[in-house]
Amino acid sequence: MAEQLTGLADDRALLGRTSTAERVSDILRSRIAEGYFPPGTRLSEDSIGGALGVSRNTLRESFRLLTHERLLVHELNRGVFVRVLTVEDVEDIYRTRSLVECAVVRGLGEPPYPLDGLAEAVEEGRRSAREGDWKGVGTANIHFHRELVALAGSERTDELMRSVFAELRLAFHVVDDPRRLHEPYIARNAELLETLQEGEREKAARLLAVYLENSLKRVVEVYQRRVGDDA
Repeated sequence: MAEQLTGLADDRALLGRTSTAERVSDILRSRIAEGYFPPGTRLSEDSIGGALGVSRNTLRESFRLLTHERLLVHELNRGVFVRVLTVEDVEDIYRTRSLVECAVVRGLGEPPYPLDGLAEAVEEGRRSAREGDWKGVGTANIHFHRELVALAGSERTDELMRSVFAELRLAFHVVDDPRRLHEPYIARNAELLETLQEGEREKAARLLAVYLENSLKRVVEVYQRRVGDDA
């Protein structure tokens, strides 16, 4: 837990004078999305509340909000834990991603598109791969898709997908060979970026649909194998 709390004291400054459960939820959601709190982690009220400098009541309200988003689960007499996803959860996450992300790409107007965020995420993934940081490659991949959704210019869609991408990180934690999962998508993200730079949004949408279908198969395969190992 000490390692996972690293940096939360810095995040405390983000709360400012308008410290609310929603702002605490934003911080914890981001931490989950960045992989700092793996599935099954028990979240200590004392440790996290102390690191952020917030009251127990504020923290409990933020836990309640994140439980509603299916990122946390409350276990009676045990505490609050980061949720462990099922195969059905993973399939639903990808169903949502396919519906939203492909619609965003197909709904783009006339080029050129504001693609700087996508380009930065592609370079982030390449840099992490060179360093052998496959968890970092996974984070860069999430950043890429978050920037892709942002092209819609919709705060509501961004808010919806923030939770979905945080859940996706929980799915990635089950993968026992992150390089095998994430490495192919460095090139595929670059291909999507290049296609959008060329203004071919329909082609990009088709590439993205296949991309998400392949990714789902990879993750579900791992989940089914792990379930079999644990049986």
